[in-house]
Amino acid sequence: MSILIVSSVWISYFRGTIGSGTVDFLIAENLVVTNELILAELTPPLHVRRQRRLIALLQEIKRYSIEIDWEGITKMQITCIRKGINGIGIPDLIIAQNAVQNSLHLLSLDKHFRLLSKHLPLSLYS
Repeated sequence: MSILIVSSVWISYFRGTIGSGTVDFLIAENLVVTNELILAELTPPLHVRRQRRLIALLQEIKRYSIEIDWEGITKMQITCIRKGINGIGIPDLIIAQNAVQNSLHLLSLDKHFRLLSKHLPLSLYS
């Protein structure tokens, strides 16, 4: 099992605003994976704060390539609109698609991923 941790979880983890037990466990068990989109969201603020060690650690996490299926993204958007799930951005749809394509579990604090998982084959880690 591999767990794709989204930016909201990482940010809360870095700030210490969520319990670190789950993330620490996943790291210790070598279950955490990432992708370039999540790294692109996380690393710029870390660069500004000169947190090079943290950036280096994030760069060591196994990455899954993003292969965007634009037709699939469009279908996801249509499903969201039909189900009344509004305001999900393209980056989050790409992250969801990446998780589904690679059979990854997703760890997120964002409720829209929970809503998506009810209508798409998206597996959430709880």
